[in-house]
Amino acid sequence: MTEAENVRDEPESTPPRTSRRRLLGAMAASGVIAGAAGLTAGAALGTNASPPAFHPSGRRRFEDKVVLITGATSGIGAAAAQQFAAEGAKVAFCGRRVERGKDVERRIRAAGGEATYIRADVLVEDDVRRFVDATVSTYGGLDVAFNNAGITIQKKLHEYSSAEFDQVVNTNLRGNFLALKYEVPHMVQRGGGTIVVTSSSNALATDTDRAAYTASKRGVVGLVQSAALDYAGNGIRINALVPGTTDTELVRNSSPIGNLPDDAYEIAMKQWASSHVPGLGRLATPDEIAAFALVLASPEYTYLTGAQLVIDGGKTAHA
Repeated sequence: MTEAENVRDEPESTPPRTSRRRLLGAMAASGVIAGAAGLTAGAALGTNASPPAFHPSGRRRFEDKVVLITGATSGIGAAAAQQFAAEGAKVAFCGRRVERGKDVERRIRAAGGEATYIRADVLVEDDVRRFVDATVSTYGGLDVAFNNAGITIQKKLHEYSSAEFDQVVNTNLRGNFLALKYEVPHMVQRGGGTIVVTSSSNALATDTDRAAYTASKRGVVGLVQSAALDYAGNGIRINALVPGTTDTELVRNSSPIGNLPDDAYEIAMKQWASSHVPGLGRLATPDEIAAFALVLASPEYTYLTGAQLVIDGGKTAHA
């Protein structure tokens, strides 16, 4: 099993509208792979190639709120942990990679925020229960959860082993069931709360080699919708975040060009996205998706529950 197949901390979708095999072939045919190696990191490849710089809002929407995040040792989860903490939250987050988790915790604390990393694997029910209970014990309650952990394994349907299919579905769907199962009672006791669950634009428009991932992410939307109805009367709002292709470790590890040098990979992906990501023509940044997670978790949208909110740069508008 490859490293990419073991990442459970970053759920956002892999590059849309083409399979890994076709992506590699298309890049090779168009000279992207060869050309990227000879370009510098600052080369411009279209007006939409680079995202705008991220600037923290400076708001304090989560002052003294307790926020729990699964899958936050890198990517969207790590960005969200930093943004929640910057807005005054007490953040507890989990992931399997201890050194990554400790590094995120150190960075948050160095910036003046409050955060605690707790190792947990969402495949293991006792880990999830202990993580949620430890969050409540450490910070005195639970106000917001961002359930973000997930993985992908990409291959044609008949090529999956049963164990591989189960690993994706159990991480992405069962892992979210477990998180909700242990978060909800604490929020009921608290008198309400907000939960954001990461799905994927592949739940709406997918491609080859993603049967397990797409099934699990569509399942997440259904899970969220039903759970939102279950607990609306308890003051708990639950919504699905539906991100498009995001520039993260998971995407790179699942890409056939992931082993290119950093500069070459970045340029090749910019060129690929300019012609394969409808709309904005680029990948999202983790900060952009995390900022939307904060919007969905904020106390400003009290009538928002059971929704699937898309932030994909225009991908599914084209589909």
